[in-house]
Amino acid sequence: MTNEVLLKVSGLKVAYGGIQAVKGADFEVRRGELVSLIGANGAGKTTTLKAVTGLQPVADGDIQYMGRSIKGQGAWDLVKQGLVMVPEGRGTFTRMTIVENLQMGAYIRNDKAQIEADIERIFGIFPRLKERATQLAGTMSGGEQQMLAMGRALMTQPKVLLLDEPSMGLSPIMVDKIFEVVNDIHGQGVTILLVEQNASRALAAANRGYVMESGVITMTGAGKDLLNDPKVRAAYLGE
Repeated sequence: MTNEVLLKVSGLKVAYGGIQAVKGADFEVRRGELVSLIGANGAGKTTTLKAVTGLQPVADGDIQYMGRSIKGQGAWDLVKQGLVMVPEGRGTFTRMTIVENLQMGAYIRNDKAQIEADIERIFGIFPRLKERATQLAGTMSGGEQQMLAMGRALMTQPKVLLLDEPSMGLSPIMVDKIFEVVNDIHGQGVTILLVEQNASRALAAANRGYVMESGVITMTGAGKDLLNDPKVRAAYLGE
């Protein structure tokens, strides 16, 4: 891990119609970090990720990626630059097979041999996907589709991977598996920004964390410090 800031969000404001969902958020993600953004439902976490990845217009503030402003750039351009999101709800191509979904993740690449090698690498991370390589994505369980969405994002060779609620709606066993994979991916050197309602798991995995309330960042600190903070425990861990 270095001190190089890959992603820096300053004074971010995002509005839906007349409602301001994000009201001036500031945070940063350094190379090699796993940073968690936690908060209650409706706090503005997903809206923040959509703004960062070009899926939601920015009303005010700035987003810098690798030292340059990317405000207003489209999601397509940002993926090519290595800023990649796995959206809430997975968004797999349900009528395509698992292999075809992974190939779609490599649509910006033309290094055919390396693409094949990367598919095998994804199968190494997610053996269940290998077992079902020719199965249609739409016939898989929610947890398997989450694995596929993460695998497809890894096929883009991301510099920063943004994960939006990867454990939502999954069984406890599958939640364990997803967090195991998040830790493995981070261990391989991928920088991760994780938005997650399961605050205890998110903070336990994080180098640093941010707490978002009503569109504003209200707390920040090392993941383990926030995990042990009485206010965080009372608000998000039910203690």
